Amino acid sequence: MAAAEPDSGGAVTTAVVAVGTACVLIVGALLVWSRTRRVVTTPAERAVYSALHTASLAARPLRQGLNDRSAQEAAPHLRILTGADALGVADADGTLLAWDGPHSDLAEPFADAARRAVATERPVLVSGPGRGEHAGRTLIAQPLLIENAGVAGALGVVTTGKPEPGRLGAVAEVARYACGQLELAELDASRARLDRAEVRALRAQISPHFIYNALNTVASFVRTDPDRARELILEFADFTRYSFRAAGEFTVLSDELRNIERYLALERARFGDALQVRLQIAPEVLGVVLPFLALQPLVENAVRHGLAGATRGGTVTIVAADAGTDCVISVEDDGIGMDPDLLRSGALDAIETGTGPAGSRESAHVGLANVDDRLRAAFGNDYGLIVETAPGAGTKVSLRVPKFRAGIQA
Repeated sequence: MAAAEPDSGGAVTTAVVAVGTACVLIVGALLVWSRTRRVVTTPAERAVYSALHTASLAARPLRQGLNDRSAQEAAPHLRILTGADALGVADADGTLLAWDGPHSDLAEPFADAARRAVATERPVLVSGPGRGEHAGRTLIAQPLLIENAGVAGALGVVTTGKPEPGRLGAVAEVARYACGQLELAELDASRARLDRAEVRALRAQISPHFIYNALNTVASFVRTDPDRARELILEFADFTRYSFRAAGEFTVLSDELRNIERYLALERARFGDALQVRLQIAPEVLGVVLPFLALQPLVENAVRHGLAGATRGGTVTIVAADAGTDCVISVEDDGIGMDPDLLRSGALDAIETGTGPAGSRESAHVGLANVDDRLRAAFGNDYGLIVETAPGAGTKVSLRVPKFRAGIQA
């Protein structure tokens, strides 16, 4: 019976050896990791990382332009980059916007030096007054030169002792970096102004013919169907209120579709059963953000140029589908179509139809180039319009918008 008992001592020995081997492997891995860790985090690399991180912290407020708030938020980070004892920021008039660090008694001399630096567009050095611990101070006022825009202000640093060429070069480079961020801020502001101008231009292109025809349609119902006339007047009022609202450059898909429904209600009252509309909208994309009035020109073109010239009438199909990280939207009609060669010229808004009498030819794609430009400016060149058409085969205009893009909101 004793011979049948298991050898428990051997099992324990095997387990101890296995555990010991695992410990050796873990310790070896930790040693390799620690050696690798030391290699990739040398003092020089840590210094580079620290400088880049500090520069990124300074860039965030400066991208909002130069003002009291942005200067106060950026000043501590700029002071670290220059290695100065204190740092000040002034605007183009020499008004002090921010002061970070000691030596606040030099704030007023810095304002005077900043005005001189702005006027001459050259750095100004001032030996600061004081005795004891304040002796030997130097104030450097470096102008912030913006390319093609003049001088935005001045950067002032306070150092103790005689300033070395390396310190002067560092101050100049930090000022140049700040100027680069301010130039980007001005570019962002210019783009925003351009976007607003393009929206105004697009509003101006909303067809006067549609407005005229809508009012005529309403007038035709005043006597025969007053209730219908009242409904159409309300639809027209809501349509114009949305189209000409004082809002941002972006909106959500649900609001854009709601306005398109108002437009189509007015057009269906005009065309009757000749105009059919099909909607296929995925609920999960209703909150997607897109440029304001991005879809209305597509639908208006589908009705005006896809169906108006077709005696049998036709159908407009609007689809908004979920495509992973993007939303794909298309507006399609089964109308007269057009020659694809005209589209290859790239002049979307210069294409003309030949359906009307001489002297009354109209642009076949009013607003499409505007929408295409705004999509590419907001989301990149991968998000422009795609037009598929052929004579007699209708036209389909598609666009993609990301479901989420940092910095873009309605």
